[in-house]
Amino acid sequence: MTDDDLMALALEEARLATAHQDVPVGAVVAVGGAVIARRHNEREHLGDPTAHAELLAMRDAAVALGTSRLDGAVLVTTLEPCPMCSGAALLARVARVVFGADDPKAGAMGSLYNLGSDPRLNHEITVTAWVRAPECAALLSEFFATRR
Repeated sequence: MTDDDLMALALEEARLATAHQDVPVGAVVAVGGAVIARRHNEREHLGDPTAHAELLAMRDAAVALGTSRLDGAVLVTTLEPCPMCSGAALLARVARVVFGADDPKAGAMGSLYNLGSDPRLNHEITVTAWVRAPECAALLSEFFATRR
């Protein structure tokens, strides 16, 4: 599957988050081109501040693989990962992160911080930014426009 194909799945997941008033962010984890996990934000739904789409997808991927190391995995998310999710991706040894919309307020893969390529850390992540960015950003803008 291409990055565009994987982002389409992440966008499908993101749309599911609005059913329970969560911010529409979706994430997919793929290994060798096969999707092994896909999730959306569930912070409000679960009452859990750590229930970001990326973390939930990485947890499911770890279960599917039977290991905490996601070597060779691609994490695709509709919004640039925050420091928590970027840190988890580093600890899981994710090979690559693909994101749609950037997050200038909390993005940690290039916008505010760049944890994926910090040479002081023991792992680096290749980042592909802005895949289907207008569609990802529009989904977020529409969600927040209804709450203002």
